[in-house]
Amino acid sequence: MLDKNYDAASVEPRIYETWEQAGAFKAGAGAKEGAETYSIVIPPPNVTGSLHMGHALNNTLQDILVRWKRMQGFDVLWQPGTDHAGIATQMVVERELMETQQPGRRQMGREAFVERVWEQKHKSEGTILGQLKRLGASCDWSRTEFTMSDNLSAAVRKVFVDLYNEGLIYKSKRLVNWDPKFETAISDLEVENIETDGHMWHFKYPLAGGETYEYLEKDEEGNVTLRETRDYISIATTRPETMLGDGAVAVHPSDERYASIVGKLCEIPVGPKEHRRLIPIITDLYPDPEFGSGAVKITGAHDFNDNGVAQRNRIPMYRLMDTQGAMRADGAPYDEEAAKAQAIIDGTEMTINEVDLINIVPEDLRGLDRFEARKRVIDQITAEGLAVMVPNDHPEIAWMKGKAPEWTIAGKAVIYKLGEDEEGPAELPMVESKKIMQPFGDRSKVVIEPMLTDQWFVDAKTLAAPALKAVQDGETKFVPGNWDKTYYNWLNDIQPWCISRQLWWGHQIPVWYDEEGNEYCALTEEAAVELAGGKALTRDEDVLDTWFSSALWPFSTMGWPSQTPELERYYKTDVLITGFDIIFFWVARMMMQGIHFMDEVPFHTVYINSIVVDKNGKKMSKSLGNVLDPLVLISEYGADATRFALVSQEVQGRRTLRMSDQAADGGQRFATKLWNAARFAEMNGCARVAGFDPATTRHTLNRWIATETGRCITEVTTALDELRFNDASGAVYRFVWNSFCDWYLELAKPIFIGDDEAAKAETRATAAWALDEILKVLHPFMPFLTEELWDRLGDEGTKADTLLMLSQWPAPKVSDNAAADEINWLVGLISEIRSVRAEMNIPAGAKVQLVICGANDTTKARISTHESAVLRLARAENITIAEAAPSGSAQIIVGEATVCLPLAGVIDHGAEKARLEKDAGKLQAEITKIEKKLTNPKFVEKAPDEVVAGEREKVTEAKGKLEKIQVALGRLAEIG
Repeated sequence: MLDKNYDAASVEPRIYETWEQAGAFKAGAGAKEGAETYSIVIPPPNVTGSLHMGHALNNTLQDILVRWKRMQGFDVLWQPGTDHAGIATQMVVERELMETQQPGRRQMGREAFVERVWEQKHKSEGTILGQLKRLGASCDWSRTEFTMSDNLSAAVRKVFVDLYNEGLIYKSKRLVNWDPKFETAISDLEVENIETDGHMWHFKYPLAGGETYEYLEKDEEGNVTLRETRDYISIATTRPETMLGDGAVAVHPSDERYASIVGKLCEIPVGPKEHRRLIPIITDLYPDPEFGSGAVKITGAHDFNDNGVAQRNRIPMYRLMDTQGAMRADGAPYDEEAAKAQAIIDGTEMTINEVDLINIVPEDLRGLDRFEARKRVIDQITAEGLAVMVPNDHPEIAWMKGKAPEWTIAGKAVIYKLGEDEEGPAELPMVESKKIMQPFGDRSKVVIEPMLTDQWFVDAKTLAAPALKAVQDGETKFVPGNWDKTYYNWLNDIQPWCISRQLWWGHQIPVWYDEEGNEYCALTEEAAVELAGGKALTRDEDVLDTWFSSALWPFSTMGWPSQTPELERYYKTDVLITGFDIIFFWVARMMMQGIHFMDEVPFHTVYINSIVVDKNGKKMSKSLGNVLDPLVLISEYGADATRFALVSQEVQGRRTLRMSDQAADGGQRFATKLWNAARFAEMNGCARVAGFDPATTRHTLNRWIATETGRCITEVTTALDELRFNDASGAVYRFVWNSFCDWYLELAKPIFIGDDEAAKAETRATAAWALDEILKVLHPFMPFLTEELWDRLGDEGTKADTLLMLSQWPAPKVSDNAAADEINWLVGLISEIRSVRAEMNIPAGAKVQLVICGANDTTKARISTHESAVLRLARAENITIAEAAPSGSAQIIVGEATVCLPLAGVIDHGAEKARLEKDAGKLQAEITKIEKKLTNPKFVEKAPDEVVAGEREKVTEAKGKLEKIQVALGRLAEIG
């Protein structure tokens, strides 16, 4: 006998242990002979801590598919594992060392630090795998992999060496995104461009030798609006500290204002006068004549746009900063280096590597943080009178009027600190306050510095071509389909992939150098030494970008480069489920490497799941205190409830999914509903009957539930085939809660307590059969509850002889449209009557009369057959057939008939109208308020997407409620 209450906390761990002991998760478990394969690789979670709600959603969706496919008889592999997550894991360990006041990474040394990170890996991986098991994930844990395991490390080295030998991996000095906190290069994809408050300063670059020119500005008709003699060219910059590294000033070829000085030299107005560099004024298509002064300083080593100009025009590039974002303090005294730099301008050839050795930072700025150096540079230029000055009532700086200038550092930006009592000068430096896009490291949260460094790169454009074609040709498709545009946009404009990182945790690059700097790429150091002819070698200290090893995941986890049986059988995989935020990081790169090394795409479908947000539509974050821990929800509501709450909201194409305690509570109530229904069936003698065939049933009610069961199975199967997870879960929910629990068992009650033994036996057998079919079709979504009921239901002779998760996926057995139409008519009639009772606020204990008008013979026969059920479930006193509707009645159209509820004396017409009108007024006010907000462009543009979506959902919900009230008011008006 089933317990009174379902206790998920005790059931779930026991059921999971049963599955594991039975080997039910292993590849091929439960497969039919000669079965097709179905394989999924888990997006490997980072070993940085524990899982979040996004992982819970992603893994629930995968588990639903693999459980469903196992039950369909496929040979299923769900490949699990974790990712070493380079920079992220190193960050976690370094932070922990700092918080516990232990020696830092550099004090520990590389070997000891890496050993400490391995400890973090083991701890975090144990937590993560435990969480996945608690969620119910049915991965083949015997095959668990790690991106830095021996097997996968061998695959990484093989790929690197092969691509190197093919000329697709190379070392180059290029501009990269440099993270001063972690002291490493990061990819464009790891940079967050955030709009911040910034400033733009305007400075004069004096022409060499005091030369002058006539500067003219004209209006659109060609009339001169400004004419003056200048001995300088004016530039504007948001980063004055980088002026030290300028290699030229560029103007557009069509800009007539500067035509006469193109090719001449100007002076960078920073540093000791005797050592200031002269740089050429050049033309390039990059400057915009309409923006600012139209003249742009070119700092090729610290700006990506400038870097392109410098390369096109062979302009030297000078690295100004060290790895921590401070002005370089290395190298020889400034005057000697200035002489070297001047030699470049004079035409002396110098390689880019030699240029990089030059430190042109003046001694008084060396070692300063870049933002402190900015302040010093501004002060020096302003003191010398080379800042462009404007009247102190200029609109750009009117707020400074009467204030003494004092530059100071505040956080990450330089601001103008206002004096309180001093008299200001007649003119002030021209400083524009403006919004600028500032690059930040997505993990370090510090401002990224473009830096000219030696790095390893992959020729991504060559690898991208077949990956692009594979999606265009339909070999791999995105679901929803609109994400293929995102994929195309990135691959069409792909840049060389910087794969080296200046970290200690990761796959160390398999390249060695001799004393002359010659490089040798090999799988092992012994092989490299052999290539070098026995020379002593030193290994490259850099490690590979995390995504380099993750890109090999679909085939490296199956044993490649060895040609294993698993690789032959399970590659390519079927569906990849992942978030849109790593289409670039991971999906595209798996496509590139999979096609290149396996000659086949790694998966045929990429399903992009939603991002989980809180109940208010806000992104979950620890700072906001709105993070939901999946383990906390599982502990309180159960894994099944948590899973069902997630999947029921996973709408294909929706960007966000709202998760809350209330959603999990809803999943728990559904689990309780099914448990109670199973218990009710058991208490009424419903037990499995060996060999029972629902097609042999005769009772209309039983043929109806058998038909509806088949319809549910078809609907769920089709929805899962099309990856419409919410539709699949919604179909089984409606069938279980409404069709089976609320209607079938309710309508069967009189049979269970009646005297017709044949009907009773048939209904008991049908109920037990239908319940088993429910357990099968619900199992992928709520595996623990269904497995427990599968095992507990039935007597000794009818106990299940196999695990539910390895049982056969159900198929429709009965299709009796006549029986379905009849019972669905009955359900519809009672539901409509109940709806009117609720709308009109009819007291629950009050019985109503039902008058049926316009009924045909079929309807009359149905009323006669089911009269007792209607009276009982609709709380009606009697049913009569009439030619016309009685006055003062609420009317419902059911099929061809009109069902009337005479309400005279049942409700207070006036009070009910007043109540409904009051509620309608409140809803209309709420709708008006929200719609006003949504029509405000400023709100829609500035508010987060999830907030805007939340407001739109509120409007939709309020309009739905208002519509129901208006229907009720309409009924009152008809009654009169």
